Amino acid sequence: MKLKMKDLSGKVVKEISLPPQFDEPYRPDLITRSVLAIQSHRRQPYGASPLAGKQQVSWLSKRRRDYKGSYGRGISRVPRKTLLRRGSQFYWVATFAPGTVGGRRAHPPKVEKIWAEKINDKERRKAIRSAIASTLNADLVKIRNHILPNGWPFGVVDEIKQIEKTKELVKVLQNLGFEKELERAKEKKIRAGKGKMRGRRYKRKKSLLIVVDSKDKVFNAAKNIPGVDVVEIRNLNAELLSPGAHGIRLTLWTEGALEKLNNDKLFI
Repeated sequence: MKLKMKDLSGKVVKEISLPPQFDEPYRPDLITRSVLAIQSHRRQPYGASPLAGKQQVSWLSKRRRDYKGSYGRGISRVPRKTLLRRGSQFYWVATFAPGTVGGRRAHPPKVEKIWAEKINDKERRKAIRSAIASTLNADLVKIRNHILPNGWPFGVVDEIKQIEKTKELVKVLQNLGFEKELERAKEKKIRAGKGKMRGRRYKRKKSLLIVVDSKDKVFNAAKNIPGVDVVEIRNLNAELLSPGAHGIRLTLWTEGALEKLNNDKLFI
């Protein structure tokens, strides 16, 4: 299978053979597993304080004739704290037990709970290969509502890595036909729910993913373009290629990234 390569002006300059990773069939089940595993590794542990609901002096005597005992008085047998005492008479308030006001929770969230999910290395690599091969499938890419340029799929020459300015990179992407896709990603929506109060008020769309063979100037140039990401081929994962495990992301491969994918036999 061959892929057309375009220069920075949008003209087709050559065709190159794709590495064997692009022969992998589409496996949405493995991609979903891999994405969920990546997301679980970012989850922070949380839990209640071990002393929550236990910081009061409470007493529960199991002896019927014990001093300060509540047995035989026609009241429930729960731990109590004494608020008032007159001789052998006491005024109690139930405490500590889960069913009482201010008492502990019966089964609070535990800090020691392990949230990270595991996935076999062979399955993880197969999921990445599957997502890589699916980036050339227009039907899977359109599931994410990407607007495909004319003549897609195609790659781009390595000169795109040397672009330093954001406006220069935007012009190159427009030359390649991604103008409508960049406009689509500019939309910013207010998040529904309580996330608005937790430092993530707005939601942005994911747009183009540019895959390069090494870190270069284009990383800084793409920082200010909404939705556009740049990644080294060796750092590629299933979540970058399929955010939320929903469809496949619109991906622009550079010539050097495809060569490194083939020469280093990545994800095999």
